[in-house]
Amino acid sequence: MVEKFVVGVVRAPFGVKGFVKVQSYSGEIDHLVDLEKVLMIKNGVEKYFVVEETGGSASSFVMKFEGVETPEAAKLLTGWELLVSRDAAAPLETDEYYIEDLKGLAVMLDDEKIGVIKDVLDGAASQLVEIALVSGESRLVPFKNEYFGPVDLQTRTAVLIDGWILE
Repeated sequence: MVEKFVVGVVRAPFGVKGFVKVQSYSGEIDHLVDLEKVLMIKNGVEKYFVVEETGGSASSFVMKFEGVETPEAAKLLTGWELLVSRDAAAPLETDEYYIEDLKGLAVMLDDEKIGVIKDVLDGAASQLVEIALVSGESRLVPFKNEYFGPVDLQTRTAVLIDGWILE
């Protein structure tokens, strides 16, 4: 199981004191507010930053990192993604899953493996599960109860309710 999650991305400098705007991928910020240190990654380079201050709302969340004192220094952080440990990620509600936990699950239909979950994408009405079928094709299926039955992270399986959606 993945132990670190990308939870957000630095979008732009904010103000004149080195703050940056951070977009939370989950839309929640409560798990980011009390971070004291954060691992950030960009283009395969990882670097730890000490968090000095946080503030704002989910639509306009800002962070201040130690050693980043100017808008010019803050601009250099644009595009860096924030990684946190599983215990610092946004808490899950019932029947919610971290996307990283869904990737690689075997997709079952009538007790037969028909593919694996390759990714989860944001769709207009719901999240879409990208399934890499054993035939080599890919299909997008809404991640909704109408299409998916039980998801079992222990057995690494997700049950597709009806195969018509793949046609």
